[in-house]
Amino acid sequence: MPKETREWKKWIFWFTLVIAAIGIYKLLDNFGDITEWIKNLVHILMPFIIAVILAYLFYIPCRKIEGLIRKSKLKFISKRARWISIFIVYLAVVLLFVGIIKFVVPAIYDSIVELANALPGYYNSAIENLENLPEDSVFNKINLKSIIEGLNSIDLKEYLSIEALTEYAKGILGFATTIFDIFVTIIVSMYILAERTEIVKFAKRLCGAMFNTNTYNLIGNYFRKSNEIFFRFISSQLLDGIIVGILTSIAMSILGVKYAVLLGFMIGLFNLIPYLGAIVAVIIAIIITLFTGGIGQAIWLAVIVTILQQIDSNIINPKITGTSLKISPILIIFSVTVVGSYFGIIGMFLAVPIVAIIKLLILDYIRLKEELKEENKV
Repeated sequence: MPKETREWKKWIFWFTLVIAAIGIYKLLDNFGDITEWIKNLVHILMPFIIAVILAYLFYIPCRKIEGLIRKSKLKFISKRARWISIFIVYLAVVLLFVGIIKFVVPAIYDSIVELANALPGYYNSAIENLENLPEDSVFNKINLKSIIEGLNSIDLKEYLSIEALTEYAKGILGFATTIFDIFVTIIVSMYILAERTEIVKFAKRLCGAMFNTNTYNLIGNYFRKSNEIFFRFISSQLLDGIIVGILTSIAMSILGVKYAVLLGFMIGLFNLIPYLGAIVAVIIAIIITLFTGGIGQAIWLAVIVTILQQIDSNIINPKITGTSLKISPILIIFSVTVVGSYFGIIGMFLAVPIVAIIKLLILDYIRLKEELKEENKV
């Protein structure tokens, strides 16, 4: 290589390095402004992000219904099968929400208010029972008393007022605080579902132009597997949570458990978080039932709910999911704890499919390295 060329490449290297260093410095120097800009951008794009999530969740139902409609002998209907299927799915979702708001929410709200009003009585009863325990009891009266006093200091009424619930609703639905945001979210999600074929074709052409054939096929393979894992897990967990909530509410109603609908809804909701969610919900339900129905009813509740959880984990959930993700319970608990600590409830819910995909990548990497070693031996 000529000396002039080496000198030129050296100067290009140092110039690029200096520019990169200045860029990194300015990035760190204005990190707060950049973070604020990113937050504002995410807030603006939130309706579109939610629209993509809705389209993703409704894809399978729309595709199934569209396939049934296309079998119709009426050409007018079959030509518009996609839009008709989208309309049917969204109408079903709206009717479901209306039914929940009309029948389920009032019962749960009434139970919460009644429980909040009854807490002082349960507190006094618990303290009285503790005071009557013998001195050599296996329970540590001081510790139990301090725990109960701490629970009693929580003013549930403060958190369950109409004003507080309104603020919670605003916080949860912050991306849709205006009618315009809701309208944009729904319309965009419908158009994504309607034009999903064209969107997928464009994505494939773009990847094909950017990567070589092997990389393109590898990306497509992992995308299909990841999509299968995510959709199967999310859809199955939501359906499983609904089934568990209904069955548990019915079982507790038969047992005569107070706040059966509230506790059943809570167990079904917590059941969305693998392992830990169900355990926490059942413990809370047993504690509440212990105060409201006595130790006998609490024991029966523990037995019945444990049986239902076993039926769910061994029969219902495998039937809904199809095939297991084959992840160790220890790894699931670890992932739920770690991811949940950084990303909250959503992180706990999505921890399992994320870990399943990471496990898939690691196993493929190990298999590839093992194959290369075997080839080198030959």
